[in-house]
Amino acid sequence: NWGPLAPTSCPVSLPPRAGISGKSQILFAVVFTTRYLDLVTNFISFYNTSMKVVYIACSYATVWLIYSKFKATYDGNHDTFRVEFLVVPTAVLAFLVNHDFTPLEILWTFSIYLESVAILPQLFMVSKTGEAETITSHYLFALGIYRTLYLFNWIWRYQQEGFFDLIAIVAGLVQTILYCDFFYLYITKGACWRLVIRAGGLGAGLLWSLPSSGRGVVSSG
Repeated sequence: NWGPLAPTSCPVSLPPRAGISGKSQILFAVVFTTRYLDLVTNFISFYNTSMKVVYIACSYATVWLIYSKFKATYDGNHDTFRVEFLVVPTAVLAFLVNHDFTPLEILWTFSIYLESVAILPQLFMVSKTGEAETITSHYLFALGIYRTLYLFNWIWRYQQEGFFDLIAIVAGLVQTILYCDFFYLYITKGACWRLVIRAGGLGAGLLWSLPSSGRGVVSSG
C-alpha cells in the first residue's frame, strides 16, 4: 500500500485534486488489521509473520502520511464517500456468510468483503474531481493488478491443492470488475497521459455516471 509514494516515469505535477483518497487507505488499514489478528494466536513461519506485520505497518504509515505529513496536499473536499455504507453492510454480511462462526473467522471474512469495495472512495474521489493525474492512475492500476493476480493464484491452488474458497473468489471478482473499465482506458489510452473522466467515464456507470452523456476520454496534459 505504498501506492501514493510510488515513482512515476512521466513528469507530472501533483496538485491537491490529483491526490489519493485517505478514506480508502483507512479502509485498507482496517482490512489488514482484521485479517491478520491471528498474529497473536497462530504462528506459521517467520516469513508469514513478517509480511503480515509489514502489511499492517505500511497501511497505517500511509494513513499517517496522508493525514499528517502531506496534509497540505490532501484533497479532503473531494474525499467525501460515506464509508459507513461499506463497513456496515460488509460487517453484517460477514456475520451471516462465513466459514466458521468464530471471532477470528468472522473478522477474516469481514476483511475479505471490505477489501473488495475499499477502493470505492478512491474511485468516487476521481469521479468528483473529473480527472486522475498520471501517478494516481499508476496507483489504481497497480492495485487492480494486485487483486487480479489473486484470481490466478486461486486457479493455481485449485489445480495443485484442490483448494477452493468461494467467499474469497467472489469478493475478488467483485473488486476486479470495479477496475475493468479503468484497465481498458489505462492500457489503450496511454499510462503517461492524464486521465480525464467526463460524463459516465469509468466504472461502466457504477459510480462514474454524471448528468450528461459520453465516455471517458484522455488528454495529454
